[in-house]
Amino acid sequence: MEHQLTDPEDLRKLLGDVAPQVLTKERTTLHQRDREWLAQSPFCVVATSDKHGNCDASPKGDAPGLIHVLDDQTIVLPERPGNRRGDGYFNILSNPHVGILSLIPGRGDTLRINGRAELISDAPYFDDLIVRGNRPLLAVKVSIDTIFFHCAKAFLRSHLWDPSTWSDGEDMHPGLEKYLY
Repeated sequence: MEHQLTDPEDLRKLLGDVAPQVLTKERTTLHQRDREWLAQSPFCVVATSDKHGNCDASPKGDAPGLIHVLDDQTIVLPERPGNRRGDGYFNILSNPHVGILSLIPGRGDTLRINGRAELISDAPYFDDLIVRGNRPLLAVKVSIDTIFFHCAKAFLRSHLWDPSTWSDGEDMHPGLEKYLY
């Protein structure tokens, strides 16, 4: 039998108290360590939802420095060619709130950025976003609300960066290989 939680107080009792250092790690501006992280990160996941709460989490990747820093409270994520669905971009048009989880391969911690996004189709800084001769068609400009580092516990438990736990593809579900490209 399931027991659904509906009361925030019951949830807090179940989870326990939050450590003081966890409560104070959240910031509103980039620090030098954040800038260094973003300069090394080649990958992030951008979470959005539309005005009805329908969610999307889109992976974004390119060379290290994928996320461009404009200033201490603003970052830019350039569009790179993909499947052209644009789910997250359409969500931003109706709901500007985004969450970004930035990763560096082999590192257990992650950098989380929450903010308000807007879609930009051209700006002088687009010249700084050129990769392999390609200037982006658009970019997501994010005004940072909160930023903080997540601890490595999820990566440690999952062994994500441990090659001995990786599948060689032999056990892939039949039919999934057509989605690899």
